[in-house]
Amino acid sequence: MTQTLQTPFGFASTAKEVLAGVDLSGTRALITGASSGVGIETARALAGAGAGVVLGVRNVDAGKEIAARISESTGNQDVGVGYLDLADLGSVRAFAGSWRGPLHMLVNNAGIMALPELTRTPQGRETQFAVNFLGHFALTVGLHDALARAEGARVVSLSSNAHLFCPVVFDDLDYRFRFYNPIGAYGESKTAAVLLAVEAGRRWLGEGIVANAVHPGAIATNLQKHTGGLQTPPERRKNVAQGAATSVLLAASPLLAGVSGRYFEDCNEAPLLSEKPAMFGGGVAPFALDPGNAERLWTVATSLVS
Repeated sequence: MTQTLQTPFGFASTAKEVLAGVDLSGTRALITGASSGVGIETARALAGAGAGVVLGVRNVDAGKEIAARISESTGNQDVGVGYLDLADLGSVRAFAGSWRGPLHMLVNNAGIMALPELTRTPQGRETQFAVNFLGHFALTVGLHDALARAEGARVVSLSSNAHLFCPVVFDDLDYRFRFYNPIGAYGESKTAAVLLAVEAGRRWLGEGIVANAVHPGAIATNLQKHTGGLQTPPERRKNVAQGAATSVLLAASPLLAGVSGRYFEDCNEAPLLSEKPAMFGGGVAPFALDPGNAERLWTVATSLVS
């Protein structure tokens, strides 16, 4: 990629600004982790543009309160809630299996960050990798038919500039041999999130399904509860409305129709890097967009969720 795709929007753009004039009536969107932070704002923006929205959350009661607030603020009564625990593949399968009708927008937004101690799911997977990538992989694959029925579906995979810290280490995904590093494990899971978009886009483009990865920016949410709060310099921070902008841009803007397999930040395609940037810098690592890595991870993930 020698030239990156640019839009009229940028760092300070909000989700509402990105969707100004966009009519999503007749479409359906699923946002995971939509019970806090950027997820709520993503759901609000899509509902405000007329989409039917489902919040995939672990805490259904909290999700229902949020859905009611979104309906009240947008006037859109088609905002629902479904139980989804991405660390539990049984929950993911049940959720995907219960979906009816087409799915036009899948925003894989949920995430956890920098768990201080090494923990694993009941299936033996390192927890950040399991939640941030593997659960979303199983969900995306499980909803493939619904996405295909939409005849123009979009998948948005939330990553982070933390992906620059670590590629996917295929020979030790669950830290059986490596010393556990909380931020390194987070970064690895976010590299995997990019590779999910790369391979989904390659496999499914012929079915009208596009997939892209997003770095939402530095937003103070409960995601940083294990890191002592947001460490990013104030001038590089965003509010939740700005943090949701790139997600909804990829999910719904006509400016990006047909675009697939790319990584965006600040509402524009990120430059491909040749080395690690300065601290808190942007860009995307070549290993996160490598088609060989993407295909290999898809194959490995398929075996892990089967």
